[in-house]
Amino acid sequence: MPVHKYGRYEAVDIPDRTWPDNRVTVAPRWLSTDLRDGNQALIDPMSPARKREMFDLLVKMGYKEIEVGFPSSGETDFNFVRSIIEEGAIPEDVTISVLTQAREELIERTVESLVGAHRATVHLYNATAPTFRRVVFRGSREEVKQIAVDGTRLVMEYAEKILGPETIFGYQYSPEIFTDTELDFALEVCEAVCDVWQPEEGREIILNLPATVERSTPSTHADRFEWMSRNLTRREHVCLSVHPHNDRGTAVAAAELAIMAGADRIEGCLFGQGERTGNVDLVTLGMNLFSQGVDPQIDFSQIDEIRRTSEYCNQMEIHPRHPYAGDLVYTAFSGSHQDAIKKGFDAMEKDAAAQGKTVDDIEWAVPYLPIDPKDVGRSYEAVIRVNSQSGKGGIAYVLKNDHKLDLPRRMQIEFSRIIQAKTDAEGGEVTPTQIWSTFQDEYLPNAENAGARWGRIQLRSGQTTSDTDGTDTLTVEAVVDGVDTVLTGSGNGPISAFFEALQAIGIDARLLDYTEHTMSEGASAQAASYIECAIDGKVLWGIGIDANTTRASLKAVVSAVNRAAR
Repeated sequence: MPVHKYGRYEAVDIPDRTWPDNRVTVAPRWLSTDLRDGNQALIDPMSPARKREMFDLLVKMGYKEIEVGFPSSGETDFNFVRSIIEEGAIPEDVTISVLTQAREELIERTVESLVGAHRATVHLYNATAPTFRRVVFRGSREEVKQIAVDGTRLVMEYAEKILGPETIFGYQYSPEIFTDTELDFALEVCEAVCDVWQPEEGREIILNLPATVERSTPSTHADRFEWMSRNLTRREHVCLSVHPHNDRGTAVAAAELAIMAGADRIEGCLFGQGERTGNVDLVTLGMNLFSQGVDPQIDFSQIDEIRRTSEYCNQMEIHPRHPYAGDLVYTAFSGSHQDAIKKGFDAMEKDAAAQGKTVDDIEWAVPYLPIDPKDVGRSYEAVIRVNSQSGKGGIAYVLKNDHKLDLPRRMQIEFSRIIQAKTDAEGGEVTPTQIWSTFQDEYLPNAENAGARWGRIQLRSGQTTSDTDGTDTLTVEAVVDGVDTVLTGSGNGPISAFFEALQAIGIDARLLDYTEHTMSEGASAQAASYIECAIDGKVLWGIGIDANTTRASLKAVVSAVNRAAR
């Protein structure tokens, strides 16, 4: 690897930096650049219909500042800006922004696109980094600074000439390639721009400091922002904006640390769309705040709808492991993870009940799940998925979540071995539907599988009478090996009596463990009974489900007996 070709990033001399001790406790201002920076990065740029759908999504989510295009770049962007203004698609509390280079004819065309808008900002930029000054512009510092000053003056002149009093007009300037620009020069250019704009109370200026190419660690990026924030002379009238790209894969961290260092606003795209490795991901940033109990001021409650719309508009898929929104980000395949998640859900229910609250009213605390998937519109169906790496906890979770069956631990182990054998033999993932089908085939007769192939005994009815000495006598009507049979037995309870009755047909069964629970509330609630039996030298579990707890327990015994005879 030819490492000699690459230089180190320049550190910032700021020994008394304060940002490491700061915490983000309120959401920053957000600006979406999906319709400009994100759109221009697409192989197939958005059609007007797709642009409109993206704009409507951003408004619905709650973004109040949206960069809607580069109107001087062509008729498509110009016409789109005109359409959302003329069709009244922009809420009065939403500010649209449009980008322009610092050339007079482009500035004029850009301002023309905003006629009739209620709130609008022109965003002017020019590159200020040494490599651009030397290679692209072949100009001195003074000449590059003059481009910014002249461009700012032209924006003001054309806004005054073209826009009416109905437009609340704002201005944004970006010293492009800020991350490669000398700090003293970046400050000099920004101050010169402010000298022209004259920010004051009620007349802010947005100074956007873009990491056009991400060059340094997020900590150095934060140092640069703290240095700029400290040294700007009219800081109270400046909205300091951060615009990270993801070339080093640390755009989210760079944005968060920049806010800690004094930035007021973040520019980015949904899911990190943008040139090269993309802009900073607004979804991840907003959800990171949410996960720490800070209101992001953006509605992510239907994350799948947001993802689907973004995929349609951009014609690009979101990775299944993408933070918060990917198909698999709330999913555990690992057995130990599944076991911890199941126990976490159980503990949440117990803690909420102990406090007399609902699960939604107590602090979220489930292992491996930083947020409750339900808060972003996800069901719990995909939280645990079963493959050859899965264990008893995941399988038990699926049965409890989908079918209200809370299997005893040893029964979890028994059934997990059955599923494990299935995954080892067939490979791939076992769906919840397949788990339930396998469970029914193994433990529960139903309308489809209750024939002779399911087992020796089919229970029809049972009746118990109790003597004064506490002995129960059980009479059971059943089909045994295809023959109608009446079985009778006595014991200290219905299960004990049933075991005695089974001895008449040559079945030696002994109770090892018994547990039951209701599956729902109300008069029509069903009970699930689980029985562990030693039957003819085998230890097996059975399950019975019925509205009557006695019948449920008898069905559980039949389940175990039939399994032993297979």
